[in-house]
Amino acid sequence: MYTYTNFKTKKALKEAVAAGKEVGVYQPNSDLTGVEVPENGTVTLEGPHYPAPHTWYASATLINRIITKIK
Repeated sequence: MYTYTNFKTKKALKEAVAAGKEVGVYQPNSDLTGVEVPENGTVTLEGPHYPAPHTWYASATLINRIITKIK
């Protein structure tokens, strides 16, 4: 899954969440893969967005589809 904002680093993502910014997530091609973003729970993120090579991965906790914690 990706964040709506194309964070170039995991550090930038963590800083945004720590600053209280609402960071949402989405699953590209969910109609093809059948994978949907859960309302609440844990998801795995990757970035930066395709077509750039992924250089970071993170687990995140969602509440109402907004990241509340990065692991």
